[in-house]
Amino acid sequence: MMQIVPMAAQHVQQVAQLETRCFSDPWSVRSIEAELENPLSFWLVALEGETVLGYVGSQTVPPESDVMNLAVAPEWRRSGIALQLLLQLTQYLEKSGVESLSLEVRENNRPACSLYIKMGFVIVGRRPGYYRNPQEDALIMRKELRHADTVDRIFL
Repeated sequence: MMQIVPMAAQHVQQVAQLETRCFSDPWSVRSIEAELENPLSFWLVALEGETVLGYVGSQTVPPESDVMNLAVAPEWRRSGIALQLLLQLTQYLEKSGVESLSLEVRENNRPACSLYIKMGFVIVGRRPGYYRNPQEDALIMRKELRHADTVDRIFL
C-alpha cells in the first residue's frame, strides 16, 4: 500500500536515482540532501514499503511557494501518484499559510501540463530557453491556494 511521507535522509539516494532516471539535468545527491537542512524546503515521497515511487519538493518564502521538482518512476506513471503528491503538498502548504504555488514545466511536457491544469494551475508566463538537454522554454504556472474571502478578512 502506497503512503506519502515527508522526505527523510534514508530517502535521499532513491530520490537522486529517480532524478537521474527522470530528468536530463538531475539534481545531485548533495543538492537533495541540502533540501533536508533548508528551513524553506518541504519535500514529500511516495513509498511502497521502503521503495520511493515518486517525490515532490517545494521551497517557500511566505506567502508564496515554488514546486522545485516532481517526479514519478516511469513504471509507476499514470497511476495517480503525482496527483496524490501534489494534493498532499498543497494541503500542507495551505495549512502553513501559503497563498500561492508556482512552478516551471517544459512546454512540451503534455502529461505534466495536463496534471497541473487539472489541479487548478494556470499559465502565467514563459521562460525562454529555461531548460537544457534539450533546449526548451518553460511555462510558468501558478495556483492560488487561499480563497478570496480569507484575503478579505485579513484586510478588513
